[in-house]
Amino acid sequence: MLTGETRRELLSIARAALEARVCRTGTAAPDARGAGYPRCGAFVTIFHNGDLRGCLGRISSDIPLPSLVYHLAQEVADSDPRFDPVTPGELRDISVEISVLTPEQEIGSPEEIEIGRHGLIIERGSHRGLLLPQVPGERGWDRETFLAQSCLKAGLPADAWRHGARIFIFEAEVFGEEESRRG
Repeated sequence: MLTGETRRELLSIARAALEARVCRTGTAAPDARGAGYPRCGAFVTIFHNGDLRGCLGRISSDIPLPSLVYHLAQEVADSDPRFDPVTPGELRDISVEISVLTPEQEIGSPEEIEIGRHGLIIERGSHRGLLLPQVPGERGWDRETFLAQSCLKAGLPADAWRHGARIFIFEAEVFGEEESRRG
């Protein structure tokens, strides 16, 4: 569990990195060597007026969390293939959300999946798809829909989870600028 101070610091790092990339100004990556930060996976998601505008991440990482957040926030500005690059005019209407991940673990039964708690990774062969824990709650999905959508994200048939695809779960600590402003 991250402290409120650490959450605010990570959000500040993400915001500075995003703005620097979009405005083409330089900003130094955070110096997090030896600062006791975890080395774990994370995702940076951006929203424009509440609508998804980009989301990129890594399931695991060997660099300190502030450095990973910095890198991901820069990348999400222009490298999510689903969206055009963010423009300077959009920045004031963009909010940042960070998801800090626990290590993934393979499960033996879909019954182990808890909606709202677990994110999913579906894997078969070279296909791999991931959906964060907050996604099914935001979209009103049940467990089977979550599994089917994770399969589709992996480029597999929706029922691949019933036919040999491996299922992994993970958890995420999710926080964003909107919450930080509220309290």
